[in-house]
Amino acid sequence: MGMHTKKKINSIRFHIGACLIGFLMIYPLLWLLASSFKSNETMFLDTYSLIPKVWDGQKNYRSGFAGVGGVTFATFFMNSLTVTVIGTGGCVLTSLLAAYALSRIKFKFSGLWFGCVMMTMMIPPQVMVVPQYIILKKLNLIDTRTALILPWFFGGAFFIFLMVQFFRGIPRELDEAAEIDGCGKIGILFRILVPVVKPAIITSSIFAFYWIWQDFFQPLIFMNSASKFTIPLALNMYLDPNSYNNYGGLFAMSVISLLPVIIFFIIFQRYLVDGIAMDGIKG
Repeated sequence: MGMHTKKKINSIRFHIGACLIGFLMIYPLLWLLASSFKSNETMFLDTYSLIPKVWDGQKNYRSGFAGVGGVTFATFFMNSLTVTVIGTGGCVLTSLLAAYALSRIKFKFSGLWFGCVMMTMMIPPQVMVVPQYIILKKLNLIDTRTALILPWFFGGAFFIFLMVQFFRGIPRELDEAAEIDGCGKIGILFRILVPVVKPAIITSSIFAFYWIWQDFFQPLIFMNSASKFTIPLALNMYLDPNSYNNYGGLFAMSVISLLPVIIFFIIFQRYLVDGIAMDGIKG
């Protein structure tokens, strides 16, 4: 067997294996999409099939958009969008400011404070819910969208670490040159450094957007009114063990809820790859 033939066979094997693995990874999404078009009666008769026996997509999406408990899905969607957009912006901004201070400004015990920030990455977020609840309760913010947004305005250790790595790879001569031209600390950050660390900022925005959008635990603890529920919490309302389970509406709205995350990722995926790659090189 010639070398050319052997390479061709290996290439075919590789592509077949990659396609199989890719199909296994994307199968849950395909199943979710197919299930959103199945009828409730036939949905679990042939569970693994991607082709509905009875097409009932129009009814599923209509009942899904109608919502639950007198609250439409559009309300849940806008709640999630508001919390996610504002929370992402606040989280990335405060993380950027913290990373800039820890990496570019000399102050006493800066290394110690950076170590403390890194230590918080080992604390499960569920542990922080109790003190957060007490603080928000004292501020009369429970059952408000502010309760879901405010905790994100204190930054994130992972994002701070990511941006610090980028800042440390930028020559300090840029700061000194900007200071000679009369630029202050804030001016140096937003005029000189932000354009350079844009991949890290967008990478942080992608992760923050995803984490806030899919967060179920905090809305479960902080929210009481159904009209203020976010999508992850609202989807749970489509299932009622004591009455009718609207699986069709649940799967249909699950598909809709994935669209913003997928669109956001597709638009900024190039920056995500650049951000992780550059961080690995500089680290």
